[in-house]
Amino acid sequence: MSSEAHRLRSDVTLQLPRWLTADARRWTFEPGEPASAMALAIELARQNVEHQTGGPFGALVVSLASGEVVSAAVNCVEAQSCSCAHAEIMALSLAQQRYAQWNLATTPHAPLTLVTSAEPCAMCLGAIPWSGVQHVICGATKADVEAAGFDEGARSSLWVDELNERGIGVEVACLRAQAAQVLMAYAQSGQTIYNP
Repeated sequence: MSSEAHRLRSDVTLQLPRWLTADARRWTFEPGEPASAMALAIELARQNVEHQTGGPFGALVVSLASGEVVSAAVNCVEAQSCSCAHAEIMALSLAQQRYAQWNLATTPHAPLTLVTSAEPCAMCLGAIPWSGVQHVICGATKADVEAAGFDEGARSSLWVDELNERGIGVEVACLRAQAAQVLMAYAQSGQTIYNP
């Protein structure tokens, strides 16, 4: 093997699809309207399916009060060859990079909300408490995601209560039917259901 093959990388770079970054100015929602923010997350997931740039998941970090989208992301697992590139992780990471701050509770727009087109998988759930978001809004349920063929991993049935105990509010099944429809469209499209 060449010495090049043994060289360790010292950086990680993950990128969103071009269609999302090109349309960044149009990703807006009505202030104070969780369903409006969720409709945007679902639209991101739908666009990701239509463009065939990743899995059927979209996520935002937002200021619900002001209606500002701090970050918008989609699932990029396959495109970026990275199992961590879930929409929620991408959205949280982009928000943290925007503020150069790992704790989003200390940013000028706090309190911030993670809006995700589906309930978080085991990995994404683990990232939420340390991100500094103070509210989470979910669309499709774990059962909807698994019905489409995805493995969501081991997650406590008390996850909502556990986040609440940490001071993080949770709203589930916001526009659930619309979010689940995107999952089913993806499953029927023949695109990859990436499970190990």
